[in-house]
Amino acid sequence: MDRGDFCISLVYSCLTLTAVSFLAATIFPMSSEAALAATLALGASAIPALISVTIGNCAGVAFNYWLGWQGEEKFLHKHLQKKSVARAYTITQSWGKWALLLSWLPVIGDPITIFAGVLKVNLALFLIVTFTLRFLRYVFIVGIFKPIF
Repeated sequence: MDRGDFCISLVYSCLTLTAVSFLAATIFPMSSEAALAATLALGASAIPALISVTIGNCAGVAFNYWLGWQGEEKFLHKHLQKKSVARAYTITQSWGKWALLLSWLPVIGDPITIFAGVLKVNLALFLIVTFTLRFLRYVFIVGIFKPIF
């Protein structure tokens, strides 16, 4: 593969990883961690992959917050039927802004970001906590597959 093909491949893999990680942060049953691991296993560079997955996933949780802020009652009631979403709602109601510390977890983390919007958690606090935790989660995963340092 020549240098041009490599660059094009890198751009496509980063764009794909960004899109998948965005969708994984929403209610779609996808795994940004698996996508990151697969991208690294296929030979992607650690730093571009880390940046791509973080941007996509953070944009996804910001979208979740916005959805919750909009208070789409039909959306919320429909998804509260799911056990994991109901658990996330209970945690967020009980713990308030402190529930954001669990937002990086699989299954319940993404619904917590929606309910943070519903409860009108301070946006700056939301962004700092959720973005930092997600970035650290991906640094850990990258470190397993391709040590950065």
